[in-house]
Amino acid sequence: MPTAPASTPDTQALEAMRRQLAAWSIRMCARAGSGHPSTCLSASHLLTGLFFGGFLNYDVARPHWPDRDRFVLSKGHGAPILYAALAELGAFPTADLMTLRELGSPLEGHPNARRLPWVEASTGSLGQGLSIGLGMALAARLQGRDFRSWVLMGDGELDEGQVWEAAMAAAKYRTANLTAIVDRNGYQQTGPGDQVLPLEPLADKWAACGWAVLTIDGHDWPAVLEALTQARSAGRDRPLAIIARTVKGFGVQRIVDDPGNKFHGVPLLGDAAEAAVREVLQG
Repeated sequence: MPTAPASTPDTQALEAMRRQLAAWSIRMCARAGSGHPSTCLSASHLLTGLFFGGFLNYDVARPHWPDRDRFVLSKGHGAPILYAALAELGAFPTADLMTLRELGSPLEGHPNARRLPWVEASTGSLGQGLSIGLGMALAARLQGRDFRSWVLMGDGELDEGQVWEAAMAAAKYRTANLTAIVDRNGYQQTGPGDQVLPLEPLADKWAACGWAVLTIDGHDWPAVLEALTQARSAGRDRPLAIIARTVKGFGVQRIVDDPGNKFHGVPLLGDAAEAAVREVLQG
């Protein structure tokens, strides 16, 4: 059956699932010897809340169900945690997660919609996801359907001009069924984002484009769940941007304490991976 918005999500159950998805992300990247576990960890509350909190109207048994909500992982390098969520929902066996990035595996380093029917869009070339999500939101209107479009973005990709073109167009067409969630972990490939290209005042930029904006602690369950609840609420006549302040590598102190961001695109291996899995599972 499709999921439905939950009136009182169980935060203990959500936290247990979040830790499981984080652990899978570390294990998968360790097994592959490559990948981006740190960006999976920063988005772990956001993705877990959306997929397991009852906010995503979705039926994993019917990946092409016309009335399903659309989810676009614009920061496609965070694919491991999306795959982990799909496996835990029953899309495919969790054992398949350990084939990440293997030749012939549908679990590619970035989501490929031609290999997995649960992937709405092939992503990884940053800055394109919001445009795709906007197209889906407009398609719902043209088709007379009420599905929602959700886009999870990295903050580094907000350097891309295409993001802001899509943001302005979304406001113009009043796509209230579109929600952008920004995983604001403060880093991108080459270093701290605000040293590469400063984004602040980020909330003001979204507001200036005509969006409703919420800024939250992306690791605080009440804040995350309230933001997702507001995203589904009726009465808004414009798209919503949720700016979630997060920590890259959340839950793994070795990554969090690294001032040089050396763990971008670098998996933990061997004993370090095992220690990290224990850390995220046990807290």
